[in-house]
Amino acid sequence: MIFDTFLIDGTPVCIRGVRQDDEQRLRDGIARLSPESRYLRFFSGLTEPPQRVIDDLLDVDGHDHIAWGAIRTDIEEQPAIGVVHAFREGDDPRTAQFSVAVTDEYHGLGLARLLTAVLLLDCQREGIERFTVDILPENRPAIALTRSLGGKRTEQSREVAEFDIDIASALISLRAESDVPGMPAIFAQFAERDGG
Repeated sequence: MIFDTFLIDGTPVCIRGVRQDDEQRLRDGIARLSPESRYLRFFSGLTEPPQRVIDDLLDVDGHDHIAWGAIRTDIEEQPAIGVVHAFREGDDPRTAQFSVAVTDEYHGLGLARLLTAVLLLDCQREGIERFTVDILPENRPAIALTRSLGGKRTEQSREVAEFDIDIASALISLRAESDVPGMPAIFAQFAERDGG
């Protein structure tokens, strides 16, 4: 599936499933993250993730690991500008670990919400009912996104805040989203592809 939509500033994007041949796009996207964004996403100051992390991020099967990426379509090189992942948890197949990353120059343009909507819809279709997410306490934008999706804090240590997100409730919140003009296109295209 491919979803064509646009960001708050009108930038056209294509959201599609992550594939094995996306390794270079993934590496380039991670390299374009600021040091702070890499730290907030990977909980580490690494400049380049180890190969095993790249392999894990690309090992998408559409059921136990679901991942979607956003590509900017109005420029020739069509760079990856964001990605979301859901890794199903082994002890509860109705729960998945959620993560999102958006390259710095696209922060604040609704991309994380658009990617999250596609991921939520796909996960719901695959029988996942709940996301868990670990966020560093200083990552205020990620905490704000999680709370806007109805996320409830379950635990907090000094190192990480843990949240649960109910997928059905999060989708209700995103359907009502008026700040991201490209959001209705996501829901309409998903409904059309699912036959109504």
